Amino acid sequence: MRPYRSTIVLLALLLVLSCCSLFVGVIDLTPGELLAGNFEQLEIFIISRLPRLLAILCTGIGMSVAGLIMQQLCSNKFVSPTTGATISSAQFGILLALLFMPASTLWSRAIFAFATAILGTWIFVWFIQRIQFKDVVMVPLVGIMFGNVIGGITNYLAYKYEMTQALSSWLVGHFSLVLKGRYEIVWLTVPLVVLAFLFANHFNIVGLGKDFSKNLGVPYNLVLFSGLTIAAMITASIVVVVGSISYIGLIVPNVVAMYKGDKIRGTLVDTALFGAIFVLVCDMIGRIVIAPYELPIELIVGILGSLIFIGLLFYRLKHGRKAIRLGSAGTGCCSAMPNLKGGADQ
Repeated sequence: MRPYRSTIVLLALLLVLSCCSLFVGVIDLTPGELLAGNFEQLEIFIISRLPRLLAILCTGIGMSVAGLIMQQLCSNKFVSPTTGATISSAQFGILLALLFMPASTLWSRAIFAFATAILGTWIFVWFIQRIQFKDVVMVPLVGIMFGNVIGGITNYLAYKYEMTQALSSWLVGHFSLVLKGRYEIVWLTVPLVVLAFLFANHFNIVGLGKDFSKNLGVPYNLVLFSGLTIAAMITASIVVVVGSISYIGLIVPNVVAMYKGDKIRGTLVDTALFGAIFVLVCDMIGRIVIAPYELPIELIVGILGSLIFIGLLFYRLKHGRKAIRLGSAGTGCCSAMPNLKGGADQ
């Protein structure tokens, strides 16, 4: 039971927080009234509270797993949907859907977001592969710059065609508009996460480098771009429903790696659970701080995420390799192994 102790603890904590989340909001819901069959409270529970909880769980699980996949494939702990231009590309796809199909449904916008998120992530990795000298910081910086270029084009087109207000819903992540009938796209994260778990060993091998993968008979390019496609589709499905949420795919895999190591199959479940807990806690804080008003979850995640990330950096510099156990000795598509203070390698 020792290897699964952390998983059991995280699962129990998630169940408790999920129950608490169902009864946090502007309108008071009580278990007694729900069990007594109060129609008004049952309607609120089914239409708003339960869909919101499910969307939160899918968002936390999906963004965390997407970040874990990208970090493993790129052999860089600072790569994520945010620093890999995936979120910016998905927003660009939504804008294209609004421009060319003004009466498009949520699913139509999702298709555009899928296509642009996949293409943007592929271009980012293709560009990184052609940089001869890479260090631990250059890879995410290139992704941030590339994402800002896409974001600049998106903002320009939005201003030019007077679509800024329509696009604003996807620029800041929030769950206030999640209702029954307009959030079901996030359920796509479930089969995609399962698919990621099934191919976890292949992602580990690809993360060790192209030559290593070929020696083991693993098709490097196929697995690489399949993994990136899974991460991009997870991210796009969340952006379409919830909007942009940063840091989750960056800090959650790093925190879990500190006590579970880097093997993706061994850390994927814990990463998913911890990501769901993190998003759930941030959402509850956003609903409580200035109740009955609500803060966007992007604001809460940004504040807590930045503090946690700074703490991770200091902890890593102080403890070196012991902070995050990296087991890869090879190089991946975006890998870099510079020495940091204390002997830590990335």
